[in-house]
Amino acid sequence: MKLAGRQEPSIRRVEVERFSLNSSKPFDQVVVALQAAIGHPNIKDFWESAHNAKTMAELESTVQKSVGSAGLMLFVEFDQGSVVRKETHSDTPRIVRFLIGNPLIMKEMAKYVPDAGSYAPVTVLIDERPDGVHLSYDRMASFLKPYGNAEALKIAKDLDAKVETLLTSAAA
Repeated sequence: MKLAGRQEPSIRRVEVERFSLNSSKPFDQVVVALQAAIGHPNIKDFWESAHNAKTMAELESTVQKSVGSAGLMLFVEFDQGSVVRKETHSDTPRIVRFLIGNPLIMKEMAKYVPDAGSYAPVTVLIDERPDGVHLSYDRMASFLKPYGNAEALKIAKDLDAKVETLLTSAAA
């Protein structure tokens, strides 16, 4: 379809690698362990401070104050299980989706691949199943690989390692 004064839309195929592990720890303990390692800024105040930063040093300071020991912060948390439980009238399933990240890492990836902004912050899913608590994450490197930029891919792989270490620790 030709749009007046615009290029044709393009489609890019992105094959996603999903990191997933299973924990025998109780759901609440896994969630608490993950939450303990990430920062929990007042997100409204965070964005106001980030927007008002006059220099890169000020922005970096704002971000560093907001991240936890894993170098990541929580942007939003969704209790998706509560929606499912409305139908089941039960206290299960428990499913929580976390959007976590670090704006400075996203900035570095987006310098090379602007579309990285579509994938960051990243999603971590923790859900309870009969065989245990599952922790899942779609690897950033798999999202960025089709763009063919080695610099962005290196940053993405470092982010993947950071997130996977966080999940492995929360599950242990």
